[in-house]
Amino acid sequence: MSTLTDLPNIGPRIAQQLAAIGVTTPAELHALGSKTAFQKIKAQDNTACIQQLYSLQGAIENQKYTQLADQTKTDLTLYFRSLS
Repeated sequence: MSTLTDLPNIGPRIAQQLAAIGVTTPAELHALGSKTAFQKIKAQDNTACIQQLYSLQGAIENQKYTQLADQTKTDLTLYFRSLS
């Protein structure tokens, strides 16, 4: 996979948000991690929602966000709430 939009859950909007924070390749997203990437996106776009966080993690795991493990969703939910 050479572009972000080749990853599951990453459409043009999230790819654009990632580019705005300096993430332009799947490898850069993997290296940064979903939480840090989301935190940077949220700093620029206060409307960023938990589904975007799930989408980033799903992209890193190469699966649809709806298939994330329950424990992963719980961890991400707690992280999302801590940002508020």
